[in-house]
Amino acid sequence: MQEFHFPTWVNKFTFLLVATAITVGGYLATCLFAAIHPTIINVGHQPKQPVPFSHKLHAGQLKLDCRYCHNTIERTAHAAIPATATCGNCHGGNRTTGGERDLGVVHPTSTLLEPIRSSLEDGDPVLWERVHDLPDFVYFNHAAHINGGISCVSCHGRIDKMEVVTQVEPMSMKWCLDCHRKPENHLRDPSMVTQLDFVPVDENGKQLEVGSDAYGEHYGSQFLDNVKPNISCSTCHR
Repeated sequence: MQEFHFPTWVNKFTFLLVATAITVGGYLATCLFAAIHPTIINVGHQPKQPVPFSHKLHAGQLKLDCRYCHNTIERTAHAAIPATATCGNCHGGNRTTGGERDLGVVHPTSTLLEPIRSSLEDGDPVLWERVHDLPDFVYFNHAAHINGGISCVSCHGRIDKMEVVTQVEPMSMKWCLDCHRKPENHLRDPSMVTQLDFVPVDENGKQLEVGSDAYGEHYGSQFLDNVKPNISCSTCHR
């Protein structure tokens, strides 16, 4: 019986197949590593910032609206980190905006605010550390959620009670899908999304916890008509 010999091109094909498997495997491993990195999925992540900004003071005690600093959340996918000029409105010392108006002089000599004053002088941005950072292969649109009635609280917790911002939710795929499958458990009147201390009550006067089925049944379900969250892969992986 005549011996069978594989054609010589099989050698190149085998090498290409192995190289492709290694490349794809490496890519998937990199994606997995990024997806489970502590800065993304670990509850309790609390990076040190170049300026110790207290949300407890600004959003809690002084009642500054979230949109004063994060002024793009209603219009764009990204929640912009505030420019130094925003900080300068209160902490600009004796500086002026091109001779038009004086900036605020709250704590004008504080050493903790020196990076802000330096940034106002030289124009270099303050290098804030991101607390909530989804992988690059995940698409998230802040405007869609905010305008749909999802409060800052559902993802970021009670920011107005935090001296140092801490990640309080896992930001995992399952966590996102749980909300998309039962959006009523988080929905509220879109005009109240930045009212972080808002707590609805049921007919018996019992407070309803955001994220619970009771919340969705007694309060959130009334805002479902205009909200149709998608749970297909292409929603986040585009």
